[in-house]
Amino acid sequence: MGLHLLLFLVLCGLPGIFSEESADVTVIVRGSSTVAKTDDHFVCATLDWWPPEKCNYNQCPWGQSSILNLDLTHPFLAKSIQAFNSLRIRVGGSLQDQVMYGVPNFGGPCFPFKKMAGGLFGLSKGCLSMERWDELNSLFQKTGATVTFGLNALNGRQHIRNKVWGGAWNSSNARDFIEYTISKGYPVDSWEFGNELSGHGIGASVGAEQYGKDLVHLKAILDELYKDSRSKPQLVAPGGFFDQPWYAHLLQVSGSGVLDAMTHHVYNLGGGNDPHIISKITDPQYLNRIADTFRSLQLTIKSYGPWASAWVGEAGGAYNSGSHLVSSTFLNSFWYLDQLGMASKYNTRVYCRQTLIGGNYGLLDTKTFIPNPDYYSALLWNRLMGNGVLSIDLSGSSYLRAYAHCRKRKQSGVSLLLINLSKSTEFIVTVRNDINVNLAEGGGIQRDGSFVHGLKRTVSWVGRRASDQSETREEYHLTAKDGNHLSQTVLLNGTPLELTEDGDIPPLNPVLTAANSPISIAPLSIAFVVFPKFEAQACV
Repeated sequence: MGLHLLLFLVLCGLPGIFSEESADVTVIVRGSSTVAKTDDHFVCATLDWWPPEKCNYNQCPWGQSSILNLDLTHPFLAKSIQAFNSLRIRVGGSLQDQVMYGVPNFGGPCFPFKKMAGGLFGLSKGCLSMERWDELNSLFQKTGATVTFGLNALNGRQHIRNKVWGGAWNSSNARDFIEYTISKGYPVDSWEFGNELSGHGIGASVGAEQYGKDLVHLKAILDELYKDSRSKPQLVAPGGFFDQPWYAHLLQVSGSGVLDAMTHHVYNLGGGNDPHIISKITDPQYLNRIADTFRSLQLTIKSYGPWASAWVGEAGGAYNSGSHLVSSTFLNSFWYLDQLGMASKYNTRVYCRQTLIGGNYGLLDTKTFIPNPDYYSALLWNRLMGNGVLSIDLSGSSYLRAYAHCRKRKQSGVSLLLINLSKSTEFIVTVRNDINVNLAEGGGIQRDGSFVHGLKRTVSWVGRRASDQSETREEYHLTAKDGNHLSQTVLLNGTPLELTEDGDIPPLNPVLTAANSPISIAPLSIAFVVFPKFEAQACV
């Protein structure tokens, strides 16, 4: 009898040994009003200046991906931009404050960057020829890109000590460049002033007082040069790491109506050689830390410059060109999409990914131009997640991240992003609408063990008729190829996302499911879920 009992217990335990854990989770979407808004061109990617000589950790991952040497005629490049239907491209980066513009009256040779001892970042000044600027704009116009261009904010200043630079900005070369741009009819949506010069700076720093005065000067130039234009570009700055006193002082000095957006950079995963990057990406507590920066910038703008909005002008996850064999893989999408969702909640209007191509963190592979997994993550966000950001209540594990937006293009309904950071738990998600929540009943809904039980009594289904089985939702599940989360191939609903034989972006088709059925989110997977019939007053 003892042997039979032991065998019985072992057999009963086998399913638990070989199966994944599962957990029930309820998400309440509050659709009565939006809590934040994003720009129509929220998803953004950068083109950087780094030459092939840019190396970190005994790697030189930039190749021919610089603004000055990138193959602008590569068919994959144009098609990847066109798929976004007006992708915002930010032209800028660390070397932008060493770029001169080879306008017709430049009066000197227009050479690219080269290694130079004692130069900023170990490189000489470089020059953007107007021939190359013409070629770049040909690509932008062909693909319908929305352009943000980062101007050199160090020109004319003197190096005082260490990283500190002083003196007024010399605007003459930038003015001539803007004038040339206008004369050619090139649409620049926004001009950004400087890169990583705020606070203590990275390669160099400029005081907020002088920076603010220079912004007023640049604003006057833009007002003058664009006075006959039908549309006026935005002025954004400072393109650096958030330093609250510095940013606040910049807003106070520049004053109302000068700065349209405050840009800041995010590299919250640490250096590209950090051995803990993989664990950081799947650690909800670690990912939450950057929320303090988003919150503080939002409050700073509200207090000192409510006329401005917040932008992430550059974000690559890991700094120094990204993390080799991580930043270009499916795993990185957990960090990237969580960033898009979190930033949106704090009224971030634009989020620029470092990079479109270049380094280890490009949306496109630097050598082949083939999209990496984050490209498809960005494209799905761009197509599904609208401007209106909705509040949610989430029961259950912190390893399930959830973000809700109105549907794209002002369609009625709601889009939900679900990110499962757990390696072992499948989440069974029930989505509810707060439309019939009676907060007075039973003392309200509590965030404890009785949370889900209370919801089933007090919260309606997402659609108009909970009994109507004909309503459907769209699901887009992203998983790793062969279960390898460091793969550069991502699966959409089980199908590898690969370019077609003609080099076109593959169709991103959903699976249709009964709208009131639970959603299954597999371990270490991501899902976009669209509810076309969700009753959300804010999304009508």
